[in-house]
Formats: sequence, structure tokens, C-alpha cells
Amino acid sequence: MRAALWDGPGKPLRVDRVPDPKPGPRDLLLRVRGCGICGSDLHMSEMPGLRPGLVMGHEFAGEVLEVGRDAEGGWRVGDRVCALPGIGCGHCAACLSGDLMLCPSLVTTGLGQNSGGYAEYVVTGSRETLRLPAAVDYRVGALVEPLAVGLHAVEMAGMRPGQDVLVIGAGPVGVAVALWARFFGARHVVVSDFVAHRRELALRHGATAVIDPAREEVKPAFERITGARPGLVIECVGVPGLIQQCIQLCEPRGTVLVAGVCMKQDTLVPVTAVLKELKLQFVAFYHKRNFELTLDLLGTERIRASGFITDRIGLDALPDAFEALKQPSTQCKVIVEP
Repeated sequence: MRAALWDGPGKPLRVDRVPDPKPGPRDLLLRVRGCGICGSDLHMSEMPGLRPGLVMGHEFAGEVLEVGRDAEGGWRVGDRVCALPGIGCGHCAACLSGDLMLCPSLVTTGLGQNSGGYAEYVVTGSRETLRLPAAVDYRVGALVEPLAVGLHAVEMAGMRPGQDVLVIGAGPVGVAVALWARFFGARHVVVSDFVAHRRELALRHGATAVIDPAREEVKPAFERITGARPGLVIECVGVPGLIQQCIQLCEPRGTVLVAGVCMKQDTLVPVTAVLKELKLQFVAFYHKRNFELTLDLLGTERIRASGFITDRIGLDALPDAFEALKQPSTQCKVIVEP
């Protein structure tokens, strides 16, 4: 098959031919129909420690081509699916409860172990794969993973209906967080981002107001919009110094939830959070139920996400697009269609 390979930090992805992946007895082989470029991949590509020749890509949807002899779920060739990006042991408490990403024996897909979706084919576990509803095409199917990230973040934040929420960052995760916060009854969902196009996207997908931090200070702007200080701040960027800024923004006894993935050392001044008695919550990944709910709501059109997609490219265009996304841009979600 053709795939985009990672050769090392600072090197662009390289499209080449590699052996087709082989599904195990409980696995499925998919033809990849759409795979999103994720900010985590952009960060990881700059770090040492990954295996040269790795195929990234963990936000994918596709068509079942082969079903393992012991696969669970009644799968058939031709089924339209997406999947969690990992294969668990299937018998630990995490796997049995649907908390797959906490399985001690997890084999990740596109995240450093199994080859991912920047390729023509990918292997998924039959337990970790979910059918796409008829109303969900492959491109939107590739958005289920980042939407599940946002859903899990709002769930872990403990947001109450009627609460005001400040979201820092309007990338794919920030916009997903805004979408879910609004869906679950937030009164005001205020999104702060430097990029005008991203602010506009947030307004189309859940934000009730936006702030340009280059033109006005975030805290007084939030108070002007909502009439109160932010009691729930969700950080969706992942750069050093931002957690401390969120701590300073948050009102006493509020919550700062960190969904941004910062790959560098950071510094906090704990006394600020101590004196405010803040709750500081970190989140990663999702639960299988987050995928299931996302698919149900997309399938019944109670949420819409096609507007997240700002570009579609083929595999040959991936290396250049991947490098371009390492710099600030107007893109939200670029979908690779191998």
C-alpha cells in the first residue's frame, strides 16, 4: 500500500510503498476513506523517540475489507466504520467498561505502535470499531475522534446547564468543546482566539460570542459579555504559560480544565490557584461511549460538524500540507483521502 511515513524530527513526511497491514483473528482491515490531520501528530513529529517509518493518523473512517475469523460484532465486508485509535486486551476492567485508552496492554493506532490512517489501509480491533450511520459520510466520520475529545472534556469539566464557559483556542478541539458546551446547555460559550477565521468557525458551531485577545483583554471582555467572571475555563491550545493565564482568569472556586496538549516544560505559580481554591483538571482521549453518542447525534443531525472541514487532500499532498499546518493558519480540519 501507499502511506506517508515519518522519518525523524524535523523531516517532512515521505509517501512511499510499504507492506499492507495484516489483521489479527479479532481484527478488521479497513480501506481508509478519510483521515484528519491532528495537532497531536504535528507536535509528535517534532519529538525524538518515535519509530522511523511510523505511519501516523488516528482520526479515520473507512470501509471494511477483511474480517478476522474471531472478530466480534457481526462485521461484513463493505461496512462503513470509524474506530477508536487503539486495540485493547479485551478482558481488563478498562476494556470491559469501554475506557479503552486506559488499557494497560493498549496497542495504539497511528500514535507510535500500529500503523495509522495516513495510508490506504489500516487495522482496527473489532471491539473498538463502530458503524457509521447512513447520514454520516466518511469525511464526517473522520471527525468523530476529535468530536469525542471535546465531548469528553466537557463531561470531565462537570459543566452545569446554564453555566458560562470560557474556551481558550478555536482549533478543532476548542470548536468541538464549544459545540458540546452549547449542546449541553451552557448559557454563554465565549471562545478566545487570535485567528479571525477560527473565531467565525466557533460562532457557527456553538460559541455565543468570541474574543480577539490581540484587541482586548480576555477577562474584562468575558465579564462584559456575560456579566460575570469566568467560573469554568477550558484551555484548548497547549502552549507554555497558558495554564497559569487560565488560573488567573478563573474566578474563585472555579474550574480550569486543560485539554490542550503541551509538549514542553511549563511553569505554574500554585499560590494563585491555592488562594482561589480552584479545581485544576487535566483530560486526555475519551471513552467509547463518547464515540457512540457522537455517532448517534451526527446520525440524527442533532449536531452538525461538516463545517469543521476546511480542506480535503490526497495522500501525495499530505507532506506539504502537514508542514504548512505547523505554522499558524486559517485551517481547522484538513481531511486526507488516500
